[in-house]
Amino acid sequence: MTTGTGGPVASFSVWDYVVFVGTVLGAAGIGLFQSIRGRKNNSSGEFLLGGRQMTAVPVAMSLTASFMSGITVIGTPAEAYRFGTDYWIFAISYAIMSIITAEIFVPLFYRLGITSTYEYLEMRFNKLIRVIGTSMYITQTALYTGMVIYAPALALNQITGMNLWGVLVATGVVCILYCTLGGLKAVIWTDVFQMVIMLAGFVAVIARGAVIQGGLGKIWDDCYQGGRLSAFDFDPDPLKRHTFWTIVVGGSVMWLSIYSINQSQVQRYISCKTLTQAKLSLYGNIIGLWLTVSLAVFSGLTMYSIYKDCDPFTNGDVGAVDQLLPYMVMDTLAAYPGVPGLFVSAAYSGTLSTVSSSINALVAVTVEDFIRPVCKNLTEKQVSWINMGLSVFFGFLCIGMAAIASLMGSILQAALSIFGMISGPLLGLYMLGMFWRTANSTGGLTGLIVGLVITLWVGIGAQIYPPLADKTNPLPISVAGCNHTQDLNYTTLAPWTRAVTLTPLPDDRPALADSWYSLSYVYFCLLGTLVTVIVGLVVSAITGGCKQENLRLDLFVRKSDLFCAGCGKDSEAPDPEINEKAGSELKNGSNNAGFKDSQFNIVEKDVEKVTKM
Repeated sequence: MTTGTGGPVASFSVWDYVVFVGTVLGAAGIGLFQSIRGRKNNSSGEFLLGGRQMTAVPVAMSLTASFMSGITVIGTPAEAYRFGTDYWIFAISYAIMSIITAEIFVPLFYRLGITSTYEYLEMRFNKLIRVIGTSMYITQTALYTGMVIYAPALALNQITGMNLWGVLVATGVVCILYCTLGGLKAVIWTDVFQMVIMLAGFVAVIARGAVIQGGLGKIWDDCYQGGRLSAFDFDPDPLKRHTFWTIVVGGSVMWLSIYSINQSQVQRYISCKTLTQAKLSLYGNIIGLWLTVSLAVFSGLTMYSIYKDCDPFTNGDVGAVDQLLPYMVMDTLAAYPGVPGLFVSAAYSGTLSTVSSSINALVAVTVEDFIRPVCKNLTEKQVSWINMGLSVFFGFLCIGMAAIASLMGSILQAALSIFGMISGPLLGLYMLGMFWRTANSTGGLTGLIVGLVITLWVGIGAQIYPPLADKTNPLPISVAGCNHTQDLNYTTLAPWTRAVTLTPLPDDRPALADSWYSLSYVYFCLLGTLVTVIVGLVVSAITGGCKQENLRLDLFVRKSDLFCAGCGKDSEAPDPEINEKAGSELKNGSNNAGFKDSQFNIVEKDVEKVTKM
């Protein structure tokens, strides 16, 4: 068969299985190594936060790998193939998000020495809001992780014919193994290993495509002729799926909600041994994100150059858009034993890193927010056993959530939509607490509920009544060059001119379908954040927020936190045992014993001046 003309492709060879299995065993081996290496220290702080002794480079790579998952490896190239290079503009969003997180959120969380991000909600508001915030996070993370497990299962099913559910269970079991044995250190060092594998997989795809097409210049020219390079659309219409403004404005807020308050990410940078290391990990993360998204998008452009005259999805060679890149790998790289195995390892590695991160973070918030407050006299050994038991429980829960993920359509958009719907209101709640002294518990809770209702309304409505092609802007594809067809008429438009949906497109679309429900999914998070902040401030003002007294100044953003102020006297990570004691003292208004204000070069007068703004 000639590459790019349709039809069946080769299957996995023995060497492909060897490479793939070797990668999985390597990941599991890191967990075993960290377990043996750290067996003398079985404390909860060591398991959940790596003893707070991590450095910037491995944490930066882990931050990148944890959300550059199998969804990125499979979904982003398919996105570029279908819609062009619009998705690359997220590189700007990544930079904005990383700077804001490093300069505003990291100093606050690091200073407080917390283990669960949601401890802050109780310190600033009350116990009920903390429980609600934790519950929202658990729901969101379980759903997202199900999608992450489902992504490489699709790839393996396409390439190897392996049973879909067999792959799902195997993924979960491997992640459970090294999360249970090695804790956060195993997760971070495994992420470093898997990040390298992911990037190598993209490079292999691009290099082979360049050889087939006669160079990178030919790929670029094909994409230009096919309209794939028109990335900068400055149309301010919020209903258009991807424009410069939706991605830079909405995308920055969406990724900010993922990196600034999401336990999976916060847990990483507060594991660093100094504040400077924590900030540097986020700045290093920018480079990792840029490199990953650039290679993923160019892989999609390479795929378009090869299949511009014979789209495998329209031609019936694949059953889902997210199987396009795996199909290309077997179509173009099967002659090189082991290389298809490397690609599947890349998709699988992305999944392993994200699932392990999610499991470890879910264990952390469950222990800190639900178990410790109820069982206050647990020994470290008991907590360690609870940590391992919860790792197993959440691993199998996430496997179960993959069944729901199989119904969600395009995995990339579905994953980001879930973050927007749930993380948006949570981000608004944190911003209320960090920036406005007038915000009280009543306002925060009301704003959170209203924001969540609004985002769920628009998000679920968009699934039931998806936007039409004039808002999603799918680009044309042809099957005129196919040698093999599945009894299809030749066409210049692919089936995705109808958006992928959870349910069939209804004939009777309500008035809201082409307005409210067509809001770009990238704006879901911004919408939730704004609604939560505005409603929270209004309700707080009505319910006496301006009359609050004895507010703790260390719970607000300080001027000295910004742009590494005070880094000359860098603060060491707090001792986990000190922080357990300090946690109760913090609730009574005294300073956290894990930190000293002098370490941040802070004077009380500056604090009051900032917090009164």
